[in-house]
Amino acid sequence: MLTRKQQELLLFVHRRLEADGVSPSFDEMKDALSLKSKSGIHRLITGLEERGFIRRLPHRARALEVLRLPDCLKTDAPAATDDDNVVPFRPLRSDTPLPGRKLERADLVNAEHGVRLPLYGRIAAGMPIEALQEHNFAQVPASLLGPGEHYALEVAGDSMVEAGILDGDTVIIRRCDTADAGVIIVALVDDNEVTLKRLRRKGASVGLEAANPAYETRFLPSDRVRIQGRLVGLLRTYS
Repeated sequence: MLTRKQQELLLFVHRRLEADGVSPSFDEMKDALSLKSKSGIHRLITGLEERGFIRRLPHRARALEVLRLPDCLKTDAPAATDDDNVVPFRPLRSDTPLPGRKLERADLVNAEHGVRLPLYGRIAAGMPIEALQEHNFAQVPASLLGPGEHYALEVAGDSMVEAGILDGDTVIIRRCDTADAGVIIVALVDDNEVTLKRLRRKGASVGLEAANPAYETRFLPSDRVRIQGRLVGLLRTYS
């Protein structure tokens, strides 16, 4: 599932390739999407590449290939409107943290039934996803939970594979707003992007470190990053 900006960029590149056979420059993409910097375009392209919609052609500058379009961008599909839930999640804000659920005495008495936690939309273990919203519930063993409020997230992407976190896993998060360096956290970036990364610190900057050498650590000013919780458990199913 793509964010609105990812959709806009994919369609812009697709139309340019169809019109003149050459992909647009980063500056042209930045202007077309009304972004302030090319770093935003880089994040969008990486997200599209991870999801299999485009690929970068090696040894060629400005070389992108559109591999496929989602149904909502195909020529016979209706155009997206502001009411379309491209990513059906509500944005998180620093003053509205993800609601969780506390472990209660009844959960311990009926431990065999598990604890019903709010399950939120897919969090990027790769590039950040722009928003999250509760849409389901997950039954979690009480033994995975401790004091405080907890919630669950479904993982999308491969940037945490060396920490044993795979695409499609469900991670259990204890809600908090502080954490020590080295802890895997849910980070809210610029009040509209959410990602699962290991916390690092460098002077006044906060580092979001992947557990995959294919991804670089992002260092950001501390006022751009809000901690929304820390990883305490993981669930995985096998088909």
